[in-house]
Amino acid sequence: MTNPALLSVGEATRCLRAGHVIAYPTEAVYGLGCDPTNEAAVRRVLHLKNRPEAAGLILIADQFERFEPFVGPLAAGLLDRALASWPGPVTWLFPRGAGVPDWLAGSHPSIALRVTAHPVCRALCGSFGGAIVSTSANPSSAEPARTAGRVAEYFGDALCGIVEGALGSREQCSEIRDLVSGRVIRSG
Repeated sequence: MTNPALLSVGEATRCLRAGHVIAYPTEAVYGLGCDPTNEAAVRRVLHLKNRPEAAGLILIADQFERFEPFVGPLAAGLLDRALASWPGPVTWLFPRGAGVPDWLAGSHPSIALRVTAHPVCRALCGSFGGAIVSTSANPSSAEPARTAGRVAEYFGDALCGIVEGALGSREQCSEIRDLVSGRVIRSG
């Protein structure tokens, strides 16, 4: 297994558009990402992680508007609840849009979304022009990667590359909350 290339944001964007999987630094750990509308790429992420399709995946973006194709109808005031915490380390479970496939959202009636504050993630989403999949860069039973070297150990040349940049200062992955109830699903 060879080490994946270190990528600029522009090179990573080309990888995403070509249907490849990349790794990139996030607020706390490295993430695996791909184009959430590319079924083959999403399935590749699930395979690399040994993650069941039913679990679903998180999407990140640099602005809420990038999520609109994935979100179902919202009751008045709910969007304001999420926007008040963004950009930042809170992932919200939004009502899932009618066209969102199970291979992306899993067996859930919701889809997990986060407007990230991490500068590399924001630049990547801005350059790509859309939301991207964001799941910790590790096989299901292993510790999340906190270094590019660990990402390479886990996935090697199965990735198009690793985006250059530093991790954020958070020790824990993002908090996950249900948008409708406000209930905390996973503390951050």
